[in-house]
Amino acid sequence: MESAVRDPGAERPGDEPEARGGVFWGLLRITIGWLFLWAFLDKLLGLGFATGRDEETGEIDFFGDAAWINGGSPTDGFLEFGLHTKEPFEGFYADLAGQAWVEWIYMISMAVIGVALMLGILTRLAAIGGIVWMALFYTASAIWPENNPAIDDHVIEAIALAGIAYVGAGRYLGLGRRWERTRIGRRHALLR
Repeated sequence: MESAVRDPGAERPGDEPEARGGVFWGLLRITIGWLFLWAFLDKLLGLGFATGRDEETGEIDFFGDAAWINGGSPTDGFLEFGLHTKEPFEGFYADLAGQAWVEWIYMISMAVIGVALMLGILTRLAAIGGIVWMALFYTASAIWPENNPAIDDHVIEAIALAGIAYVGAGRYLGLGRRWERTRIGRRHALLR
């Protein structure tokens, strides 16, 4: 006699494992995309999360002097005060503080990576760019992490981004399938 209790993970006719896992990959891609896009928006406008909050009083100066649109630096605070790394990377990152080209690359890449991941287009390229940033953030701020001998959230996000690139997660809950049918999407696998 067959059991009336059904395994929720068991396959049902017409239920492809790829489609079920696709929802997970799509949600993960969108969520990580929002992390990147939010980093851009917060630095651009000084929305009071990482940028524009007085550390002593907790008051938020929305669109204030810390906002990039008002001349604030999106990278100086981190590069000057957020570095927790020791040699050999400390001098490298300290030398980047105050460089306009670093700020432009940071801001443009945060926006592009965030939008591409959220929409599901250029997903592989955006995920690779995100992995590069996670490696930079890890070596600048977390090597070695305070709560673990080697792993912190930057490592986990890099692994998740590698999975997003590997499975082509833009196809799920995004515009990736349409993007893959475009001429550029068909010709260049990296741009899918």
